[in-house]
Amino acid sequence: MSNLDPNPDEIECEAGGAPGGPELGGARVEIITSRDVPLGGPRAMTVKRTLPQRQRSLIGAWCFVDHYGPDDVSATGGMDVPSHPHTGLQTVSWLFEGNVTHHDSGDNHAAVRPGEVNLMTSGAGICHTEVSTQDTTMLHGVQLWTVLPDEHRESSGRRFDHYAPEPVTFDGGSALVFMGTLLGSSSPIPTFSPLLGAELRLEPGAELTMDVDPTYEHGLLVDAGDITLEGVRVEPTQLAYTGVGESTLTVRNTGDAPARLILIGGTPFEEEIIMWWNFIGRTHDEIARYRQEWEEHSDRFGRVHGYIGHDPAGLTRLPAPTLPTTTLKPRINPAARAQTD
Repeated sequence: MSNLDPNPDEIECEAGGAPGGPELGGARVEIITSRDVPLGGPRAMTVKRTLPQRQRSLIGAWCFVDHYGPDDVSATGGMDVPSHPHTGLQTVSWLFEGNVTHHDSGDNHAAVRPGEVNLMTSGAGICHTEVSTQDTTMLHGVQLWTVLPDEHRESSGRRFDHYAPEPVTFDGGSALVFMGTLLGSSSPIPTFSPLLGAELRLEPGAELTMDVDPTYEHGLLVDAGDITLEGVRVEPTQLAYTGVGESTLTVRNTGDAPARLILIGGTPFEEEIIMWWNFIGRTHDEIARYRQEWEEHSDRFGRVHGYIGHDPAGLTRLPAPTLPTTTLKPRINPAARAQTD
């Protein structure tokens, strides 16, 4: 799923922070509360968005975190996203329940299934569609984006990668490492900056202390469970942030039901970016040009073949929102700024 907000916000990055773990001898933990974002139209779902926000807009190169479901497809109609564009990013699709078909202008056609990561690289421009399958009754998962560094955003080309990680077991739970390295497991999925992505499952009462890269900042998204990170409680759909310098992180399931979490991380992204609608660029004029090229059906984005949607208005291609009347401003990861101050 992509950003279908018809009035996307301009978000200026500000350094956030909340007291957390140091009082208990652990890492400092900042809690980022999700906000509801309706994705427009009568068949739309409401997602829980934790990145980007004014409080914090980047964790490493991760710039977009949406959690959705569990969504009863019989009641909502499920996911049906007509062709829409992207620039300067990679989309990371990870499902807990249900199945989604993917078609893109790089002539990639795939099924997104639970426990299997699908990564789409936009390069200079791509467009794609996403539709939940007819046999899907419950849809539940996360959609994440990562920023492409300037040196790769025009040259990386349209690309699609798929990987089904083998579970890594530990006392009281298991993990699926879909990007980067964790708990001795490494993913072959290609990235353009150092990144980590993993699903963690903890049994009731279980505790996991993970060795992590101290050059990374991390975010822990709770899907389900009574969770503490470094002794700080994290509610479902919240994202808990820890900055650079930590070599271990401790997560505990304090409840009587299984817990499921998504851990992301990466080295602080040091470039200023502008992120508006489904575009990531570096200047206002660049974003305006992307929008115009999409509206003019430019070859930058190509064409999608294979989409069979059910949009009530008959749309096969999403129109771009109107640009704000003010100039879009670039923003930078506060952790990267802190390293250079």
